[in-house]
Amino acid sequence: MGFAVLAVVALGVFGYRVWREPRRLGNAVWLGVAGVLAGLWLVVGLSDDVVIVGFVVVGGVVALVLPAALIANGVLMVRREGRTLGNLLSLLAGLAMVGLGGVTAAVLGFDSSRWLVAAVGSLVFVAGYLAFLFGALLVYSVLYGRIGRDRRADAIIVLGAGLNGSSVPPLLAHRLDRAVQCLQEDAVLVVSGGQGTDEDLSEAEAMARYLRDQGVPDERILVEDKATTTEENLRNSMALLADTPGTVLAVTNNYHVFRTAVLARRLRLPLDVVGAHTAPYFIPSAFLREFVALLAQYRRTNAALIVLLAALPFVLTALTG
Repeated sequence: MGFAVLAVVALGVFGYRVWREPRRLGNAVWLGVAGVLAGLWLVVGLSDDVVIVGFVVVGGVVALVLPAALIANGVLMVRREGRTLGNLLSLLAGLAMVGLGGVTAAVLGFDSSRWLVAAVGSLVFVAGYLAFLFGALLVYSVLYGRIGRDRRADAIIVLGAGLNGSSVPPLLAHRLDRAVQCLQEDAVLVVSGGQGTDEDLSEAEAMARYLRDQGVPDERILVEDKATTTEENLRNSMALLADTPGTVLAVTNNYHVFRTAVLARRLRLPLDVVGAHTAPYFIPSAFLREFVALLAQYRRTNAALIVLLAALPFVLTALTG
């Protein structure tokens, strides 16, 4: 019963925080805490046989199905998108899970020294922390993306993405199409993105051409062609809209929505973010990139917790020695 009460309290805190400000990273953490507590409540309340079966099923998914799916997705990403670090993330994550499982089984299966067991425990603790954060962020990102799903605005910012020479690729086209769906009468569109070294023109100009071809009047399109990062996309675009009253939406792909919203809050920009469709095969690696970027934004807190968790098994081993 105690876990149930704690889960309800955590869920209440989560709901209040979302009501106050849905763009907080801490909202995802509170949702994750509520989920863990609810899971513990179920485990305590179920029979031993059901718990064992549940652990076997979940363990099988985590140990076998998920790594295999990530590795397969990584191979597909490399074939379709090229061999870059970002495209390799799902493959690397799958291999890391296999490696951690193999090392853990090898150490526990033999008569290993207690310090070697502590080292494996350190890896497991850190991996568990990262898995908890990743799961919480994934679930809350999906939830946040649906909060503002049908919103309209007086101004819409479309964040740039890479071009194919001078043409708009499908990933960016989905953002532009979503922006047009959100466009209401007299609203303006800001297309934001500079020119990369491998691009024939700025992303913003290519996006403007795409919108004109879709029938959007030129006078409703504002071009911001200097930005090279998401932060610059938001800052520069909001500067263009300084004299435009009303609400503002930023449009990006669905995997990028929550990190953009968190960044907008940190920059104290009064805007919400909505997501556009992304090809399913692209999402695992893309969201892993977003996860790494969010960890980096809060690097001091995460580094401190990771060091603490990594040291804990060694401290316990020393105290019990």
